[in-house]
Amino acid sequence: MSAQDVAARHPPARSALGSGARELLKWLALLSMTGDHVAKVVFGGYVPVVSELGRIAFPLFALVMACNLAQPDADLRKSIRRLGMWGLVAQPFHVLAFGYWLPLNILLTFGLAAVAVHALANNRQLLLLVAGGLLPFFVDYQWAGVALVMLGWIAFRHRAYWLLAFGFGGLCWVNGNGWALLAIPLALAAARVQWRLPRWRWAFYVYYVVHLAVLAAYAHWLR
Repeated sequence: MSAQDVAARHPPARSALGSGARELLKWLALLSMTGDHVAKVVFGGYVPVVSELGRIAFPLFALVMACNLAQPDADLRKSIRRLGMWGLVAQPFHVLAFGYWLPLNILLTFGLAAVAVHALANNRQLLLLVAGGLLPFFVDYQWAGVALVMLGWIAFRHRAYWLLAFGFGGLCWVNGNGWALLAIPLALAAARVQWRLPRWRWAFYVYYVVHLAVLAAYAHWLR
């Protein structure tokens, strides 16, 4: 039985995270990510509390992305193109800011995760092997990052939220600590309120590139 047949028999359930909640979590993730990056580039790598809170950025982004991809009207191909394009634009600034080429930046992690989800949804096993098994070596958070998005996609489509335990477990193992788990109560709290926040589709991508450009300028010319 193909993935399309499974989806037809078990259509996606109503989203556990409304549009406003997803937007709120995305901006919270941006804030924690920015603090973590500033700590690394400006303050030598670590700032108490700020660096710990930075560990919630990726899981919040991953949950929002997984939920977005699980929506009935989600266009996986468009998401892949958008993430890939902006990830390539951001990569030179990422290198200048942090001083290394590998792992590649987080937008390319999410782009690869979207490819893996697309392969899973369309029963493309070879593509799934490449996107989920081989290429994660080259991106930030590697296999744990791609797996969290994939497991989140399945969880949001079929209300199998227990699968997220495996994703968060892998992420905590990669981080070497449990701070990523703070994303769970934040997501649960956001889901309980009907937030009315506008969705700024391009703002996240522009912000990501611009903040890396500012950090790159500081690292090479302003410090």
